[in-house]
Amino acid sequence: MITNLMRRGLPALLLAALPLLPALPAAADSTTLLPAATGAPGPVPSTGALEQVLPLFDAIDRLPIAAEHREGYDRRLYKHWNKGLNGSDGCNTRKEVILAEAVEAPQIADRCALTGGSWLSKYDNVTVTDAARLDVDHFVPLAEVYDSEQTRWSPERREAYANDQDSPDTLIAVTAASNRSKADKDPAEWLPTDATYHCTYAATWVGTKLRWDLAADEAERDTLLGLAEDCLTTVVTYEPAP
Repeated sequence: MITNLMRRGLPALLLAALPLLPALPAAADSTTLLPAATGAPGPVPSTGALEQVLPLFDAIDRLPIAAEHREGYDRRLYKHWNKGLNGSDGCNTRKEVILAEAVEAPQIADRCALTGGSWLSKYDNVTVTDAARLDVDHFVPLAEVYDSEQTRWSPERREAYANDQDSPDTLIAVTAASNRSKADKDPAEWLPTDATYHCTYAATWVGTKLRWDLAADEAERDTLLGLAEDCLTTVVTYEPAP
């Protein structure tokens, strides 16, 4: 669990250590801002053999463009939630994400029953003090993943996506109300009510699609480019999924 918690803050820490950039305060998520004086950023060096760090515009340009294909979709194709990172602790993936994202840690009872604690729902900037009010959202919804698979995934790959805790971005704990408002919509159809989160939202969406080699449709890409106009110092950090 501690390892997972560290991974969720790792991309911002790594970027802060880049020798060519001045030190910046660590962000609360995996999106890092370049110095405002640079204007539209140029290429950003990667901090690892697999990790990619790109300005938002460049990251969007890497997305394959393809029409969506919803026919045949069934949520049950993406097995979730599985036993999580620690199969013996009684906490499935959903509960492990909730624990990892707690601002104040809850108490854990038998079968991973949670009491107390607090969380910040980034979609709507709401503080939550009852874990039962949280949903764990697939940042790119399962139906959108199905639409965007360039070749049909195996059941194993679909389960890996649906329970991905090796990235800090694939899964996020948010209010049930905001998650259900989003449903299976892409950024052309839905954005968080907290507008201050839009740059991070766009970067996280793009990074997750690049991590999993997912395509975007034209309307989705156009919306992301429009968002990027106001996010010139935002970068995307991702590592391709195995």
